[in-house]
Amino acid sequence: MSVGEEVRTEQTKPQQSLGTAAARNLATTTKSVPQMQEISSRWLLRMLPWVDVQGGTYRVNRRMTFTVGDGRVTFVKTGDRVEVIPAELGELPALRSYEDEEVLSELATRCEQREFAQGDVIASFGTPNDEVYLLAHGRVEKVGTGPYGDDAVLGVLADGAYFGDRALLDQDAIWEYTARAATACTVLVLPRQDVEQVAERSDSLREQMEQRRSATEEHTNDYGEKEIDLSAGHSGEPDIAHTFVDYEARPREYELSVAQTVLRIHTRVADLYNQPMNQTEQQLRLTVEALKERQEHELINNRDFGLLHNCEYDQRIQPHAGAPGPDDLDELLSRRRGTRLFLAHPRAIAAFGRELNRRGLVPETVDVAGNRIPTWRGVPIFPCNKIPVTEARTTSILAMRTGEEDQGVIGLRTNGIPDEIEPSLSARFMGINEQAIIKYLVTVYYSAAVLVPDALGVLENVEIGRWQ
Repeated sequence: MSVGEEVRTEQTKPQQSLGTAAARNLATTTKSVPQMQEISSRWLLRMLPWVDVQGGTYRVNRRMTFTVGDGRVTFVKTGDRVEVIPAELGELPALRSYEDEEVLSELATRCEQREFAQGDVIASFGTPNDEVYLLAHGRVEKVGTGPYGDDAVLGVLADGAYFGDRALLDQDAIWEYTARAATACTVLVLPRQDVEQVAERSDSLREQMEQRRSATEEHTNDYGEKEIDLSAGHSGEPDIAHTFVDYEARPREYELSVAQTVLRIHTRVADLYNQPMNQTEQQLRLTVEALKERQEHELINNRDFGLLHNCEYDQRIQPHAGAPGPDDLDELLSRRRGTRLFLAHPRAIAAFGRELNRRGLVPETVDVAGNRIPTWRGVPIFPCNKIPVTEARTTSILAMRTGEEDQGVIGLRTNGIPDEIEPSLSARFMGINEQAIIKYLVTVYYSAAVLVPDALGVLENVEIGRWQ
């Protein structure tokens, strides 16, 4: 018999038992619950201490602080021409809260654009400081002299920063460091002489400058808070200092934000297809997971209360070499006491790991809820995929102290809302419409508050695409 005849015989051979395809019609299959790729670890929601907010609003009371400009300056680019947005000049200490648009526009037009190559000295230590520099693009190192005469990098500035702003309030100001371009830089320069010329014609600007000069003479501590006068180390019967603790007149209030959706389920599905899994429960479970993902995203990125946008400028630092290294995280830790956790995109954690490998360092790990989490200096580094990664493959790393007792970062929510299925999360039955559709309103209320500025720090512009 040939091979071809043997194959035909096998194909025409009658079936002797029940096939698996037909057998499945009588079998009960084993099924998984519906899976969802969007679900992440959501460490921020898990590690953030939550405070119950009554009345939907949380007020953060602080000591009186003399605000001296702590934001970033924004620019408009047209071709190779860069211009500062006039209102953004209000971020400078001397022009803080100044709102005369006409005067600000004139000051903006007096800003001169300058280009610096990598390594160029923008300002030298000890020379008169008579110009304000607005950094439109690039990185600038603040270089000082170390204790043994060598150069020491005191800090790194990036896009939107300004330096030399003392020139506007102090005619005798000198540069206390050398500003050196770490990369090619585009800088707008505002001379003090031009500001004085405008002030001669503008009563409002002249008054603003005088107020700011007097404000800098107020007795404040290192954090800008009004000093509490104390007596110490005295003997005999001298007059004891008199004092009081002043509070902010208009403290910030955080209103609870909301994420909502209307879940719709046909009654036919809910009635007939509820075994072995309850369709309503599974639909609700996945909807709640999506809401929690959005909740964490908003806690990171919301422009009103998100952590990335509520970190003070003096708590934002730049990596010294682009990639996140141990020195950068040490600098981040040094800005606050009692740092409880780092929060970083998984790619940033991988980039940090490459820097450790390059230096021959092995990070310790800690067990958190059954997960091995890497640490640095004993502080766990939790992954968070909600931290954005830019097209230039840069991202940020957050460090925070948490809890009301430690004046840290806290989450805000409200408990006891109607139809609550979890704290601050409810699923409210909305009825059945004419098309036999059951509707549920699924809602979660949340916000976050930074109790004092140094509770939160950010390492910005972290490069994650560098391989060495």
